[in-house]
Amino acid sequence: MKLKKYLFKSVTSTNDIAIKKIKQGKTSGVIIAKKQTKGRGRYGNRWIYLRNNLFMSVFFILKLNLTLSKLTLNSCKIVKKSLQKFLNKKITIKKPNDLLIDKRKVCGILQETLVFKNNQFVIIGIGINVNGSPIIKNYPTTYLNNFTKKKITSFKIYNEIKNNFETYLNK
Repeated sequence: MKLKKYLFKSVTSTNDIAIKKIKQGKTSGVIIAKKQTKGRGRYGNRWIYLRNNLFMSVFFILKLNLTLSKLTLNSCKIVKKSLQKFLNKKITIKKPNDLLIDKRKVCGILQETLVFKNNQFVIIGIGINVNGSPIIKNYPTTYLNNFTKKKITSFKIYNEIKNNFETYLNK
C-alpha cells in the first residue's frame, strides 16, 4: 500500500485532517503539517507546538486480526526504528505511546479509531521534537537534533516513517 501525502502549512490537528480525509472517501494517507494549533495527546492533554518540529498522522483501514494494543506497540516500534536510523543514541519506548532518549520525551503518538461506511479506520498522530522541546512540568523533554552532529530535517524523518509504515502495511 502506498500512502498518499497531504501537506499543509497550518492545521488544528493532523488527526483532525485525517478524519476529514476519511469522511471525504480517502482510505489511507499521511497528513503532514508545518504548524499545528490544537494538537492533542492522551486523556485530552495538548501537544505543544514548537516551530520546525514534526507533526504528522498516518491513517488506514484497520485489519480485523490486529488489536489496538498490538497496533500501538507496532506504531511505536515503527517510529522508533525510523528515528534510530538518524541517531547513535538509544531510544526507548515508554508504554503505551512515548519515545524517550535519556529518559526524556522526544516523541508522542496518539491513536484514534473511527468507523465510517462499515470500515474501522485507525489514525496514528505522531509528534516529534526535532529542533526544540517544550518545557513540561514534571515531564522532562528533549529533541533529536540535540543528539546529532549533522542536522536532521523533519522531511527526512517524515519520509523514513512513511516508508516504514508502507512496508508494515504491505506485510
